[in-house]
Amino acid sequence: QVHLVESGGGLVQPGGSLRLSCAASGSIFTINDMAWYRQAPGKQRELVATITSGGSTKYADSVKGRFTISRDNAKKLVYLQMNSLKPEDTAVYYCNAAIQRSIWASSESIYWGQGTQVTVSS
Repeated sequence: QVHLVESGGGLVQPGGSLRLSCAASGSIFTINDMAWYRQAPGKQRELVATITSGGSTKYADSVKGRFTISRDNAKKLVYLQMNSLKPEDTAVYYCNAAIQRSIWASSESIYWGQGTQVTVSS
C-alpha cells in the first residue's frame, strides 16, 4: 500500500509562515510529479504548486512569490513553505503524488494525503 501523510498545518497570524510536509511511504518504486492542492470552505479544490521529479516547479498565481514547493527524493518527502500568509490562504491543504509502485507496474497511480488544516487569522 502507498500512503501520503501530511503534517505542519495549524493556526498562524497573517504575515506569518508555515511549512507543510508530506511523507510518502509503502510500496514505491518511483515518485514522479508531486503537488499541493488546497480547498477552502465552499470552494473547489485548487492546485497550489507542482514539482517534477527533476525539481521543476509551477505555482498558482495567488501564491507565486510567497510559497515554495520542494522535495527530497531520497526521503520521499515534499514540502510547501508558506510565507506572508493571508487569510485567504485558509484551507485544507492536500499533497498529491504520481507514483509507480514497482518496475513492473503498467502505469503510475495518483495518491492523495488526508489533508492538513491551515488557518490564517489575526
